[in-house]
Amino acid sequence: MQKQREHWSSHLGFVLAAAGSAIGLGTLWKFPYVTGLNGGGLFVLIYIFCTFFIGVPVFIAELILGRKAQRGAVGIFANLSNNSTVWKAAGWLGIIASFVLMSFYSVLAGWGLSYVFMCLNEFYKGLSAQEISGVFDLLSTSGDITLFWHMAFMSLTVGVVYQGVRQGVEYWSKFMTVGLLILMVGLCLYSSTLEGFGQAVRFIFYPDFAKFKSSGILQALGLSFFTLSLGQGIMLTYGSYMRRTEDIPRTSAIIALMIVLVSILAALTIFPVIFTFGIAPSGGPGLVFKTLPVLFAKLPGALIISTSFFILFVFTALTSSIAMVEAISANFIDLYGWSRKRAVLTTGIGCFVFGIPSALSGTDWLFARWPQIFGVTFFQTVDDLVSIWLLPLGGLMVALFTGWYLDPLISREEFETGARWKWLWRPWMFFMRWVAPVAIIFILFQQAGIVNVDDWFPQTK
Repeated sequence: MQKQREHWSSHLGFVLAAAGSAIGLGTLWKFPYVTGLNGGGLFVLIYIFCTFFIGVPVFIAELILGRKAQRGAVGIFANLSNNSTVWKAAGWLGIIASFVLMSFYSVLAGWGLSYVFMCLNEFYKGLSAQEISGVFDLLSTSGDITLFWHMAFMSLTVGVVYQGVRQGVEYWSKFMTVGLLILMVGLCLYSSTLEGFGQAVRFIFYPDFAKFKSSGILQALGLSFFTLSLGQGIMLTYGSYMRRTEDIPRTSAIIALMIVLVSILAALTIFPVIFTFGIAPSGGPGLVFKTLPVLFAKLPGALIISTSFFILFVFTALTSSIAMVEAISANFIDLYGWSRKRAVLTTGIGCFVFGIPSALSGTDWLFARWPQIFGVTFFQTVDDLVSIWLLPLGGLMVALFTGWYLDPLISREEFETGARWKWLWRPWMFFMRWVAPVAIIFILFQQAGIVNVDDWFPQTK
């Protein structure tokens, strides 16, 4: 007999846990620097479009599948496909994506932990804006320090997930997500007083076709999958903890709106600093670590504000990391009957070990010739593997399964159960069958070199 599945204690608890899964390094770390790399305004508009018209339908599908099957990702596909090997592989694909993502995500979050203690020591005192930004370069090339914080963050994550869904995942997600939002609003208000705020607003919202490449459309779609935590088995797993009374379409729209608003809020906080102090907007993955400390150093009470921000940065990273570890662990519990303790500890140790090459990517300690062979560091390689390949492929499998394989009577029943917007089922099914698969396949073709949209639509000079 299957053990009674634990459920979220409240609607708010689920919303904050699901939103917290995405409002982490996807919004604070990746959205600003990818926006910078793609020239700002037009990319932001396309990202918003992709989020609501492609990402949200897939988001709804993952919650529907999870709530229907009441299992982890692999068990969901096994249960709803009569144990089909092909579809079970789709479940494993999401788990692999979470595993790989967690391995380097922990390194990023570990840098956040390091900044907590650096801010306590007021490392920015007496340094110029350029020197403050340069501290991150020193940290990211210090393998021993990075490895230590990688281990520390992974231990924190395991400690939370170990406590279970309500006492661990949901409980901690509530106040960590709310706390970050409050501080983000405060920092954004201060950034609005900086000289570069007007330039930042123009950069973020003004569509400049001269700075945008057509391939940025595909990057925007990939980013929407990253920020919505799609293709990772997370929302499949979180859906399995939902009650039958939950309104999935409406809840999905609310979470997506929260994610988009926080992404823009993060950009409005970071880019004014960039333009005020002359930092390149395409500064890469270290952007949040290089720009915000510059802002903090100018604030009254810099010690308290800077330390508080990076504490909350770690908290919000935790809401994402616990989602990934939970998604992986849930499968071991469901499929092999492991105890939560065994599943969580095994997952944590595995992610830590696989993350070691990412932690040492800035050094010559391990895989020293990796950049020469692959063109980028090991860290960037696994980041690209997840963002460009695994997440879109996972989303494609969910779309094909829900749109073409699953009995429409099942999907309709789950979509409408508890829903106010029952009339959206037909438009949603259209997006699941045609729009989402075609868009995702186009991404994969672009990355495989089968098509090149930049050649079809050259940049305007």
